Amino acid sequence: MFGRKKDQAASVEAPTEETIKPVGKNAPTPKRSVQQAQNQRPLVPTDRKLARAAEREQRLEAQNRMRLANETGDERFMAIRDRGPQKRFARDFVDRRIMVGEYLMFAVFAFLIVSLSLSRFPQVTVYVTFALWILVVLVALEAFIASRGLKKGLIARFGSVERGVIWYGVMRGMQFRKLRLPKPQVRRGDDPR
Repeated sequence: MFGRKKDQAASVEAPTEETIKPVGKNAPTPKRSVQQAQNQRPLVPTDRKLARAAEREQRLEAQNRMRLANETGDERFMAIRDRGPQKRFARDFVDRRIMVGEYLMFAVFAFLIVSLSLSRFPQVTVYVTFALWILVVLVALEAFIASRGLKKGLIARFGSVERGVIWYGVMRGMQFRKLRLPKPQVRRGDDPR
């Protein structure tokens, strides 16, 4: 009663170049069916091999941009977790210091080698284990002191501290300097930018 008649619905044709009129002032608004037909695209690309190659090319280009940004400090193409002025300050704050935490993994690796190779001498193993625990306590103490200093610096410069920035700085301090990403932009002893 209120709907279209079946013969009218069947008579709707796909728009052609002649039926599509320019939209703008002094031109009639195109019908919805014409606009929808213009926007139709296939859900699955017709040439999957070409689409896969194009997607791979885009992914490689994005990875290269991110790698270059991590080396140069360009925040536009960095990972989202590394963007922002407070995170840049945290990176610079940590990178300018010599931290015991960055050598923790080397100490753990040396501990494993020594404890496995000298397992016949329990006295030596006890001393090495004790030294490792002392190192772990030093790293925890250093992380606490660095987090307090970082918090003070962030409040002095920005007025507040964003969520997660302190932890970001502490975790960066536990990575070996040459393996940190983004690469350090300040030398040891320099002031943060």
